[in-house]
Amino acid sequence: MFSLANLPDLIANYGCWAIALIVTLESMGVPLPGETLLIAAAIYAAKSGQIHVATLIGSAAAGAILGDNIGYWLGRQFGYPLVVRYGRIVGLGEPRIKLGQYLFMRYGGRIVFLGRFVAAIRTFGALLAGINYMDWNRFLLANAAGGITWATLYGLGGYLVGDRIHDLLGPLAFGLFAVVVVVMVAMFLFLRSHEKRLQGEAERALPGPLRHLHGD
Repeated sequence: MFSLANLPDLIANYGCWAIALIVTLESMGVPLPGETLLIAAAIYAAKSGQIHVATLIGSAAAGAILGDNIGYWLGRQFGYPLVVRYGRIVGLGEPRIKLGQYLFMRYGGRIVFLGRFVAAIRTFGALLAGINYMDWNRFLLANAAGGITWATLYGLGGYLVGDRIHDLLGPLAFGLFAVVVVVMVAMFLFLRSHEKRLQGEAERALPGPLRHLHGD
């Protein structure tokens, strides 16, 4: 079983490949502690000098970009057909599916970029982008920008601040969680109260039946 206590052995045996692999798996949708691992590895790099921080950041960014693109492909290839076929069971009829596509079409770049810094969205954001048929070129641009920024901030932060980063991240993480909850509740209430209007906008933007999986 993976544990941060095994981090020195993990890096000694596999180097930054281990960091890239775990971040890749997390970005694909596997619930792994990619962000915690990145911070711990950065602190370890500062103390031991066994790995260069630039190599660590590059490995994490590459893992984030690769994993997100695999997650996007899985969502687009398998998630979208499943939602179209069985979505009605959970209240996701065609108008709501089309609304999701419309929201990702308009705001997908911001969702993908900012979602890299929020655990739940970081894990499932790429899947949702694929399920909602977000344009891949826009997804790739936002994904790469978010992955590189995320890896640089947390990797360089862990390297420079060291063990004290946990004390600094505690209040920051709580504040970020509170902001995310407020934003999610506000978005839910906004969507509920404006759902019909937004569905009308979605229909005008994406007229006719739902796009087929390979309908680009």
